[in-house]
Amino acid sequence: MELRGLARMLRHQGDTDALRASGGRLLRSTAGQSRWMLATVALTTVVQAVTAVLTPAVIGSAIDAAIRGGDLGAALGRLVLVVGVTTVAMAVDDLVSSYFGSAVTAGLRHRLIGHVLLLGVGGPRRFPAGEVLSRLTENAASPASFFPSLISVLATLMTTVGAVAGLVLIDLRLAITFLVGVPFAALLLRRFVARAGDSLQRYQHLQATIATRLLDAHQGARTIRASGTVERDIDRVVQPLGELHESGRRVWEAQRGMSWQLTLLVPMLQVAVLAVGGSALSTGDITPGELVAASSYVALAAGVVGVLDAAVAMVTCQIGAGRVAEVLDTTPAITTPERSAPLPPGRGHLELRGVCVREDTRLVLDHVDLTIPAGTSVAIVGRSGTGKTALTSLVGRLRDPDEGVVLLDGTDVSEVELPVLRRAVTYAFERPAVLGDTIADMISYGQDQVSPAAVERAAALAQAAQFISLLPEGYDTPLARAPMSGGELQRLSLARAVFREARLVVLDDATSSLDTATEVKVADGLRRAWTGRTSLVIAHRIATASRADLVAWLENGRIRALAPHHVLWSEPGYRAVFAAAEDESGARAPEPVAVAEIDTAVQQ
Repeated sequence: MELRGLARMLRHQGDTDALRASGGRLLRSTAGQSRWMLATVALTTVVQAVTAVLTPAVIGSAIDAAIRGGDLGAALGRLVLVVGVTTVAMAVDDLVSSYFGSAVTAGLRHRLIGHVLLLGVGGPRRFPAGEVLSRLTENAASPASFFPSLISVLATLMTTVGAVAGLVLIDLRLAITFLVGVPFAALLLRRFVARAGDSLQRYQHLQATIATRLLDAHQGARTIRASGTVERDIDRVVQPLGELHESGRRVWEAQRGMSWQLTLLVPMLQVAVLAVGGSALSTGDITPGELVAASSYVALAAGVVGVLDAAVAMVTCQIGAGRVAEVLDTTPAITTPERSAPLPPGRGHLELRGVCVREDTRLVLDHVDLTIPAGTSVAIVGRSGTGKTALTSLVGRLRDPDEGVVLLDGTDVSEVELPVLRRAVTYAFERPAVLGDTIADMISYGQDQVSPAAVERAAALAQAAQFISLLPEGYDTPLARAPMSGGELQRLSLARAVFREARLVVLDDATSSLDTATEVKVADGLRRAWTGRTSLVIAHRIATASRADLVAWLENGRIRALAPHHVLWSEPGYRAVFAAAEDESGARAPEPVAVAEIDTAVQQ
């Protein structure tokens, strides 16, 4: 048990060190992008540190001038000047720090969102929704907090050095008395950072875990209620709270232990310095004003204790930055082409040559060769896990193959600029995303110039116009006020694909929520909309496969056959694919006679 605990502690410590290292790289990168703001903050902080050190001396000189009859007016003038410079420096520091924090956080969040989207279909699944949300909201603000904390620490150290120098100028014995306790304070701070780092990292990870589980439960609320597992899922969501509490308690205990020791050390030093100062005053070695200044300098020098809170903040920020860097350092599913090639005019001639796709250690697509003539409709058929979605995601570069090339009208898609490729290839998915403000926005999403007539035509071809007309404001109905079934959402997604007028269309089981009669109508509308264009359709239904010109039968990551549906139907293994799909959906597979009738109807 003790050995396992030690191993776990060392593993967590290794994770923490790695996060802090990657966080350090991200922080340095961020600093390089905001040099002038950091320089301004550093300058104003230095000014504040200098004026803080000068203030006790100026006050002391004013006291001595009042007691001994010196030039009190000049002394007060110096005091007003120092206070005025401090006020201006603080105002500039607050203004620039606020702008710096907002700009850095916004820029980092923009980078993070863009990179998460670039991870793409089939990208690393190590960052679930809760993890991404935690890193995007809390952790992305870390660099903005780190640098002010770092500058504050440096300013505190500068002030401490200046205060000690002031003590030296007043009386060397005062400085020596104070410096005796500095090594003890440094040792305490070092021990705290070593003890608290792992717990802080674990605390942030557990927060993200709870957020992920809560989001999962929210998305599956209906299933949870229907299953009668509400209490069990509540327990699952809050299960990490015990460890979260323990991690927070360890940080608090480390901070508490540090605080009481420093709190005890600092007054002891102050009393010792004032005792030495009182003795020097009694012998005439220092003046009353110098004793007052010495008291202020001790208080300033003791401010180094505040470095503890800043150290906690900096360690937290460094770990948070490391969590952001962990995402940014993950290789995306697609890469920016080193050189861009124009996409020649064409109708969607598609070729896959020696394509391999891996997910972790599993080979999803194994040296796939596939040629699809322009204007052909092809159904992608195969059992679950055979690589259907992986194959279709390569066409529009939702991900890149690990090996091989994908050619669209003779051009390697990896060399085509993404905006150009996105206009040439469009997708409709089984679970469409609700994007935009209104129904019309969702259909025309991503397009700059929108014609209402084109939107209505796309909706009509996708058999969505009828239910849209029943909504309170028709095409202008806000999506938040337009409750829709899964089938209605899929028809809007299909309308969006029609609206884009791409040369190649990919339907990833995009009609799965439609009843048979509606699917036939939708298929007829799409056939008219996409006449002369190439289409790939992931098909789980026999009727869907039978309507395609060709069927690409995937098995074990390879193309087993490319032929019309009625030709492949004679293969028992091919028929078994649909039987398995029907079993998974809970429905009974139709008899071959029905299929033959469908084939006849389609051919006619």
